[in-house]
Amino acid sequence: MKLVAEISMYPLNEQYIPPIQEFIDRLNSYENIKVVTSATNTIVSGEYLSTMQLLAVEMQRSHEKVGQAIFVCKFLNGEKMSTEI
Repeated sequence: MKLVAEISMYPLNEQYIPPIQEFIDRLNSYENIKVVTSATNTIVSGEYLSTMQLLAVEMQRSHEKVGQAIFVCKFLNGEKMSTEI
């Protein structure tokens, strides 16, 4: 089963751009997912379980490094990217 996740990250920090860019860069390092970034969110798609696991790992990594950060996520099961729907 496939998963499409739309994620927006809001670090509660004055210097918010570097943590967001680091998060996106880490997501882009995974070969088993597709990542599309826009000005307001990042869309990740891949196999359901492995995508959820890597998102959990990377969100935890961001919280450990940045401290307080809000992640707003939407999840859709299926093949299509939300930009195609």
